[in-house]
Amino acid sequence: MTFRRRPLRPLARILSAERFGTTPETIEEQERKRRWDNTYEELRIRETSRLIFVMVALFVSFITVGTRMIWIATTPAQEPRFASVHGSAIVDTRADIVDRNGRILATNLASKALYAQPHIMVDPEAAAQGLARIFPDLDAATWQARFTSGQRFIWVRRNLSPEQMQQVHDLGEPGLLFGPRDMRLYPNGPIAAHVLGGAGYGEEGVNSAEIVGRRGVEAYFDDVLRDPAQESEPLFLSLDLSVQAATERVLEDGMKLMNAQAATAVLMHIHTGEVIALASLPDYDPNDHPRVAQAIDPLFNRAVQGVYELGSTFKPFTIAQAIELGLYTPESRIDVRGPLRDGGPPIRDFHDMGQELSVHDILVRSSNVGTARIAMEIGGDRQRAFLEALGLAQPTALEMMEARSVRPLMPDPWRLINTMTISYGHGFSTSPLHLAAAYATLVNGGTRVTPTLLQRSEPQSGVRVISQSVSEQMQDMLVDAVNAPQGTASFARMDAYTKAYTVGGKTGTADKPNPEGGYYDDKVLTTFASFFPAEAPQYVLVVTLDEPEDRSGLEPRRTAGWTAVPVAAEIIRRVAPLLGIRPAIASSPHLAIAFSAN
Repeated sequence: MTFRRRPLRPLARILSAERFGTTPETIEEQERKRRWDNTYEELRIRETSRLIFVMVALFVSFITVGTRMIWIATTPAQEPRFASVHGSAIVDTRADIVDRNGRILATNLASKALYAQPHIMVDPEAAAQGLARIFPDLDAATWQARFTSGQRFIWVRRNLSPEQMQQVHDLGEPGLLFGPRDMRLYPNGPIAAHVLGGAGYGEEGVNSAEIVGRRGVEAYFDDVLRDPAQESEPLFLSLDLSVQAATERVLEDGMKLMNAQAATAVLMHIHTGEVIALASLPDYDPNDHPRVAQAIDPLFNRAVQGVYELGSTFKPFTIAQAIELGLYTPESRIDVRGPLRDGGPPIRDFHDMGQELSVHDILVRSSNVGTARIAMEIGGDRQRAFLEALGLAQPTALEMMEARSVRPLMPDPWRLINTMTISYGHGFSTSPLHLAAAYATLVNGGTRVTPTLLQRSEPQSGVRVISQSVSEQMQDMLVDAVNAPQGTASFARMDAYTKAYTVGGKTGTADKPNPEGGYYDDKVLTTFASFFPAEAPQYVLVVTLDEPEDRSGLEPRRTAGWTAVPVAAEIIRRVAPLLGIRPAIASSPHLAIAFSAN
């Protein structure tokens, strides 16, 4: 629609004005007044409408804000589960990890992060020098260059102690700012470090950061631990903190005493498969991961990730299979004259064993020749199938990221010479954890056990590998390996340690492979795989020392009987009371009263 503006001197009025004596100027003045009056009315209506609209908007806003305030005031307060940064939700919750008795192994601690905004700094040089005084690992010149590089945001420290925060605050630099941050805390330091693994920061914002697992159970159960719905429910592990601490302490002392470069120990329940303690040395503090490369990587979990030839600890598997197949009995006599040859290095015994031994004595005295002859009767196919049934040929199902990728090393093809050497633990590499699970199967009645780091209350119902009768015969022979005068594990007898606990087990001394070919002459890996108490087995303990050397005599002694066995015996003596196992001496009523009184 087109509006035509009315002229100030309408022709019709001008013509009629002459008849009534009105001048054109008067008509123009009247038209101007009328035009102004119309414009004023339009402006008044428009402004009135705007005023009404603003009043209505303010009224609605007032009602909305008032309603929201009333709702907030009447709603119970709750801590927020998410922190929103830059429009994305960062899950910064993480559940605790506790041992089987509810003692804290890993938890969160409220802390502060320090960051810099150089564009609002007053004195970058003084700020850099001040930070270098507070944090000696920071270089003042480097940070001054960063503060003057044009960057608008720089992380300085992910976590601060209250003292450090106060010192930074005292610098008075407005460009140094703090943000809230939760940090993962391991209150027991390096204890159970390889099991827990450790955690670090994932996605980060100024006001929050997600904590993600890096290795160990922290990585394996990362989704569960980060689930906000599970925040109040801790993750219960099968570990016993007291037993773990005692195991690590004795193992460390034993490693130093035996001049070994590394050591590991695995303690597990033979029926439930629960890992009660798992130690690998050297270790680290998950609160402060090592970053400098070392000769022996402390992050490497030797109990789980390491695969080794474990020597004569394999002999019980060969003998158990032979008895299970009905090929031999413990009393059967075997020719042990050596050496044996089959296209490879000659197989001989460490000591002269005479012409023949019983199967029982082959195990107790640890005859390589006798065990190899038994394996020849079993055959390679059946031997391999039996080791697979024990779980020695596959990765373990332990709840750690590292365990799932570790596969034992087996020969391919599996020739006769392999069958002979594998019978006494050479030419087949597996982990100490695999060995512990296999020994648990051997002495628990013959059913396969899968190691676990989760607390269990019921025995596992695994597949049967050997009969109950064969399992009991193996228990007896392994006890004799400790108690018999010529047993290779005689140092595990507790008569040297107050006659407290009965033990069964088998030693293993394996030459270490030389990367250039063959084996070292003076470097060995020693292992003692044991179970206790002997009269009613409950736990398996495997102790392995890397390149040990007992120098207490005139000549260095490197065999497992002199190195791994005493360390394992001391671990058993320390942890058995913590596990609630009564000493054998308490069988006497008088002594039982005296023991309970203490």
